[in-house]
Amino acid sequence: MGEPLLSLSGVRRDYAAGEEHLSALSGIDLTIEAGDMVAIMGASGSGKSTLMNILGCLDRPTGGSYRIAGRETAELDANELAALRREHFGFIFQRYHLLGELSARGNVEVPAVYAGTSPRQRHARADSLLARLGLGPRRDHRPGQLSGGQQQRVSIARALMNDADVILADEPTGALDRTSGEEVLRILEELNAEGRTVVIVTHDPAVAKRARRIIEISDGAIIADRRSDAPPAVAPPGLQPRPAAGGTTLHADSLRTRTARTLGRTREALRMALLAMNAHRMRALLTMLGIIIGIASVVCVVALGEGSRQRVLTNISSLGTNTLEVFAGRSFGDVRSAKISTLVVADADTLSGQPYVAAVTPTVSSSVVVRHGAKEANALVNGVSEQYFAAKGTKIAEGRFFGTDAVSGRAQEAVIDENTRKTLFAGTPGGAVGQVILIGKVPARVVGVTQTQQGGFGSSQNLSVYLPYTTVQARLLGSTSLRSITVKVADDVSTSLAEQAVTRLLTQRHGTKDFFILNTDDIRRTITSTTQTMTLLIAVIAVISLVVGGIGVMNIMLVSVSERVSEIGVRMAVGARRSDILQQFLIEAVLVCLLGGVLGIALALGFGIAFAWFSTSFSLIYSTTSIVAAVLCSTVIGIVFGYLPARNASRLDPVAALAMG
Repeated sequence: MGEPLLSLSGVRRDYAAGEEHLSALSGIDLTIEAGDMVAIMGASGSGKSTLMNILGCLDRPTGGSYRIAGRETAELDANELAALRREHFGFIFQRYHLLGELSARGNVEVPAVYAGTSPRQRHARADSLLARLGLGPRRDHRPGQLSGGQQQRVSIARALMNDADVILADEPTGALDRTSGEEVLRILEELNAEGRTVVIVTHDPAVAKRARRIIEISDGAIIADRRSDAPPAVAPPGLQPRPAAGGTTLHADSLRTRTARTLGRTREALRMALLAMNAHRMRALLTMLGIIIGIASVVCVVALGEGSRQRVLTNISSLGTNTLEVFAGRSFGDVRSAKISTLVVADADTLSGQPYVAAVTPTVSSSVVVRHGAKEANALVNGVSEQYFAAKGTKIAEGRFFGTDAVSGRAQEAVIDENTRKTLFAGTPGGAVGQVILIGKVPARVVGVTQTQQGGFGSSQNLSVYLPYTTVQARLLGSTSLRSITVKVADDVSTSLAEQAVTRLLTQRHGTKDFFILNTDDIRRTITSTTQTMTLLIAVIAVISLVVGGIGVMNIMLVSVSERVSEIGVRMAVGARRSDILQQFLIEAVLVCLLGGVLGIALALGFGIAFAWFSTSFSLIYSTTSIVAAVLCSTVIGIVFGYLPARNASRLDPVAALAMG
């Protein structure tokens, strides 16, 4: 004689009630053989549902022993118990416990999803079971579109999806009318006739009489166990009885099979997460809102920072890129600088021969009144060489620059800026080029007009006139000393190294350091460093908003778990592992954050378009790195802040979850 299929010995189930303990089951001794049809009967509160929950591994006994085909259930972990529920038990609940967002076929397929059955196979089996139960035409209907009897038949089909050995039916006719109840009992009899073990929990004597064995329970104890006079179940015509199950074996699958099943479950978890989000679109959108704002803020701040930096670099470049300005004196405030005459043209000629120099121009300057006709204005007259314009990055708008011959010949040729043109030649027919102006008492012909250029340390409204430095020295100043020398450093040379080399060379020539050097690259680094600091500060604020958004996701997901305990209980009852529940809720949290991240990026790009439409001073420059980082950040937020709610969901007690639903 082999081991009975189900065997309970001295089973107790106690519950804490404040400082007291209530006993739902006390010392239950019971064996159920494979292929039997048993009715457990008792009044409400007698313990019959608690006994069914223990039989189906939804609950664990407080004491005693429960064996399934000789194997002690107390020795099984949560995943092994889930495997038993998934592969050997099928549950039929009084309240059906169907998932509202799934169709009839989708509900039937849920156990097969956790068993790792391929979509094609489970579609075919679900359709076959629904057709057998008379629901073929309504397989695509959702539970809300089905009657109570139809929903219970869907529940029966779900119990049979993985070819369960034992069917546990808790008040299967309690919520049905008489006709529907009779139909359900007939189906249960047919299942028993096929060789399945059927256990029905009921308080209705008429239902209990349909079983071949009736067990009465009262106050947590069995008070009667008798055989009824019900005739043996007969299988429908043409149906071959299946062999009765005599044991339960937890199969060891190959690595390839386990991998395929894991991937299949992950796909289904993703699909279920999408269905859940679609079913609660407003909640999902509100959950995303914090992430959308946070991601959009981060991307926009980085784009604004980069746009500002590029604008600053462009402005600095307009002053002359990679340039060193050598001035007489020890600093701008040196009162003796006007008396220092050691900075001369020969210094510029010597520097022009150095390998690290791309261009050199001596510079002298004087503030002079310039006139044209009846118009006059104060202007800064700059005496420069022909290389000045290349060194400073100045571009011509009209006419030409003066050349080497003009410098060597002390030509009276002038290049003026846009401000001078507007002041002296506004409304002049033919424009400024070719006109003669008086610079002090020296006449000069205008040969070119420069494009508007970002000013340096003075006002951009100053009037500037450029003459050959030889002309200014001979005709205006009467001195050969220079105000400054501008050195454009070669592109492949560090401006810091070039500055050191220039300092050594001029100190050696002068015998002392009676000059100072202004390195425009230092200005660029200082300004860009300040810009980056401000960008970082604002980015930190944006990141804080992301963290706040993540906490919002966690809160909403925790609420979602509390709202969906019934769904979690059903999934566990049909065999979902804790890892399956964890995975589904975690994927849902990640999807919410990832979609929020994508929408946040779209919002940031839209802001950039609007910003460009309203502002022409500079534009937002988006960084691919920041966008990718934003997407990764939103994913990490989903994982980090979604883990706790997902973990809480996975650790719910199946019985408590079903009871709360």
